[in-house]
Amino acid sequence: MIRFESREPSSLPRLILIPVAAAIVALALAAIPMLFAGLSVFNAYGLMLTGAFGSVFAFTEMLTRAAPLILTGLAAALAFRAKLWNIGAEGQLYAGALAAVAVGSGMIDAPSIVLIPLVVFCGALAGGLMMLGPTLLKTRLGVDEVVTTLLLNFIILLFVQMMLEGPMKDPMGMGWPQSEPMLDEAMLPKLMARMRIHGGLIIAFIAAIGIHILLKSTVWGFEIRAVGENANAARHAGIPVTATFIRVGLFSGALAGLAGVGEVAGLKGYLTADLSPGFGYSGIVVAMLAGLSPLGVVIAALFIASIFVGADSMSRATGVSNYLADLIVSMALICVLISGLFLRFKVRFVGAKSTEGVSK
Repeated sequence: MIRFESREPSSLPRLILIPVAAAIVALALAAIPMLFAGLSVFNAYGLMLTGAFGSVFAFTEMLTRAAPLILTGLAAALAFRAKLWNIGAEGQLYAGALAAVAVGSGMIDAPSIVLIPLVVFCGALAGGLMMLGPTLLKTRLGVDEVVTTLLLNFIILLFVQMMLEGPMKDPMGMGWPQSEPMLDEAMLPKLMARMRIHGGLIIAFIAAIGIHILLKSTVWGFEIRAVGENANAARHAGIPVTATFIRVGLFSGALAGLAGVGEVAGLKGYLTADLSPGFGYSGIVVAMLAGLSPLGVVIAALFIASIFVGADSMSRATGVSNYLADLIVSMALICVLISGLFLRFKVRFVGAKSTEGVSK
């Protein structure tokens, strides 16, 4: 018989070591399908490493891919800390991008110093409002937010497609369903000449530091952690649980909305229905790999981004599908979830005699 017993709270080195070990195990397991594909494992991983870090261009591409992952990872981590299961970051990302394009494509004529903050604010507001409804349904009616946030992803994406085929369609887009381009004054500044890396990365880093300080050093952060540990106990202690959920929901959605702002105002310059390759869903993996730590989210996002960018490069060099990156990410998540079980519990193998004694 197997019995699980609670462990003492894990030390910081162990909390850091477990996700790192999970990533290493995931890379080792991903070597198995590489061997079946006829690849040299060391050569394949060497190509992935070079593809993500082998040049200035490769490194900046990895950072560009990491920016939305940091923001969607923070959105998930903040919400999950309060046991508010936000699975809707993908839709919130699109809502933020839609609002950014609506404001930044000519609605307001203003200099960059005015227009850029306005675009960022409107994108964050749109993302936050998309999380307000599910949060109110959870707190007022007890509706499962996993279902509502997940379904909203599809509703928002369909709405975006409708807007791109209708009122927001670019008349100069040769019939393609895309929005009108953002004004130059609304675009986030580039961080390096002739590279795609943009100011959205700075926003992501600032957001990570801000959420870390919020959770560790403020009364509101304490309330979030208390509600996440035990909402009933927090309510009994006088903490406004409903208000805390609503604030967390708004901030979580706003962070995902900022990811959408970065993609349209920092990278593409216009909105399409395929803007995101799944950043909202990948953000959940990032948050889990980071153990819901805001600073850990940055490291996890860099790891996931390097896997995706490196896998693209390896795929071009070897002809093997870049879906290998999805396999590695999925394995890393599974390994982290399993390791989390062993972090919280000790496994005891109890013999038959011991079992009888326990039952008596």
